[in-house]
Amino acid sequence: MGGHRFCYNTGPGGARPVKHYTMPNLFLVSPDTQVEANGNGPVLELGSSGGRAVLLTLGITKIVEQESLDVSVWGSADGQEFGTAALLAFPQKFYVGVHAGLLDLRQLAEVKYLLARWKVARWGVGSSKPMFGFYVFVEAAQG
Repeated sequence: MGGHRFCYNTGPGGARPVKHYTMPNLFLVSPDTQVEANGNGPVLELGSSGGRAVLLTLGITKIVEQESLDVSVWGSADGQEFGTAALLAFPQKFYVGVHAGLLDLRQLAEVKYLLARWKVARWGVGSSKPMFGFYVFVEAAQG
């Protein structure tokens, strides 16, 4: 479902309406993603949802033993330069599961684009090639 929804609530003292924006629910990394190497997802434009708090959900759907996944989310003003530091990094993961992180962009109004990056590692016996299935979902934070 595209577009933004608006709701109007009464402001402090009932004096005027306050506009609240709800961003569409989007994937930074598609749910059918399977990776065997380090990489980046597509650039996601936040549009009018920039400058708000967002909830990021990392879902790991497939993993083999003796490997790790590091996922971070990066921000950009122009969709080209993503700087030298991630806005949010999930703790290193080793198992299938769902993990959430809150990214507060209210103090980072210049961030108009997001990008997910991942690093994979494998050790031990057997194939040295890692294999993961995962997704990263972004939605407006409640509250």
